[in-house]
Amino acid sequence: MTIRYCLPPLLFCVIVCSFAQAQKITTFEVQVEKPASGLSIPAKADLDAVTFLPDSVLSLVEVRGKNRIPVAYQVEFTDRRLLHWLVEPATGTKRVYELIQKAPAANTTYIAAANDSGALTIRSDNRNLLRYYYKTIYPPAKIDTNYKRSGFIHPLWTPHGQELTRIQAPDHYHHYGIWNPWTHVLFEKDTVDFWNIKGKQGTVRFAKFISISNGPVYSEYEALHEHVVFKKDGTEKVALNELQTVRVYKPAANSEYYIVDITSRMNCATESPFLILAYRYGGLGWRTTGFWDNKNCEVLTSEGKTRKDTDGSKARWCIVQGELPGNDYGGVVFLSNPTNYDYPEPMRIWVENTNGRGDMFFNFAPTKDKNWLLEPGKTYTLRYRLVVFNGHFTSEKAESAWQYFAAVPKIISK
Repeated sequence: MTIRYCLPPLLFCVIVCSFAQAQKITTFEVQVEKPASGLSIPAKADLDAVTFLPDSVLSLVEVRGKNRIPVAYQVEFTDRRLLHWLVEPATGTKRVYELIQKAPAANTTYIAAANDSGALTIRSDNRNLLRYYYKTIYPPAKIDTNYKRSGFIHPLWTPHGQELTRIQAPDHYHHYGIWNPWTHVLFEKDTVDFWNIKGKQGTVRFAKFISISNGPVYSEYEALHEHVVFKKDGTEKVALNELQTVRVYKPAANSEYYIVDITSRMNCATESPFLILAYRYGGLGWRTTGFWDNKNCEVLTSEGKTRKDTDGSKARWCIVQGELPGNDYGGVVFLSNPTNYDYPEPMRIWVENTNGRGDMFFNFAPTKDKNWLLEPGKTYTLRYRLVVFNGHFTSEKAESAWQYFAAVPKIISK
């Protein structure tokens, strides 16, 4: 959200005029190839390439004619400083921003992750958006405790506050909102199932947080997940380390959508390879709200497939949307990055008559029809973007969102 939403007219005029007096450091031209169909576009630039001044004395403004409109930004500290902001929806193919030497406004609002009884809850403008459980959650009473699990997202809320995820459904107690196990893995001569945890061959556990970041543009956590093998001699062994990064971009005030980026970086935890064998499901899965059934939920992919013929097909993106409580509508667009394994990725989607009721389950399954060998000493990455929304989402908007996820906008510094 940019500052212009929360400034009274007189103060806004004073700030715009004062920005005109500030010293310009550089100009960023953002090349937008196609209209963004009403969606914000995450943008980033190399800050160290243009200045070594501390970010505490910098401001970003958008140039609109003679006006300089303040824009919220956030700095990511890696080996170089990266400047992040959101390009707001607009027509045209070029947006112009100036980085100036002037302290940013003090009243910028943040999106932030708060610790909440064994979970991180990401909130923005008093709206809950996403909750990540790092503590172990046990199944209901009298259900096998092997179904316990940590390191998953639930709930994922719509902008209007409806839950889009479900955990521990009676037909699949091992389903945990949005979670990320592999089903059929060859490790040290044993075949291990990290998905169907009742069999106690393996599981995925939260180990620790690497970082948690909050700011005016996004809130992000990096969590280490350990893929644990239960050996036949009763011991345990970590076979795979996964660094899962979840970044939630701040929605504009009263926005009907927001953006979530999920990145998994995987590497072998031992000198033994981790061979993911082809199986019909595995990887990042989503068990949807129990409110949906085969009468009030619909699916559409980038290839024009619908729920009845989507399972096993491949796609760049997939829209899952349906009716929600409160006479509302909404869902999620799952976007797959072109750098992902076996892209475009195959999907596992429950057909309309699954379990006799038509409950909905979605999974981008990169190893659905192809083995994937993860070798020691190498890092393997999967990237996904979720657009979480209320209302109806069109194929045109989904394709636009995918375009700006597949290739970030070109930025020219002058």
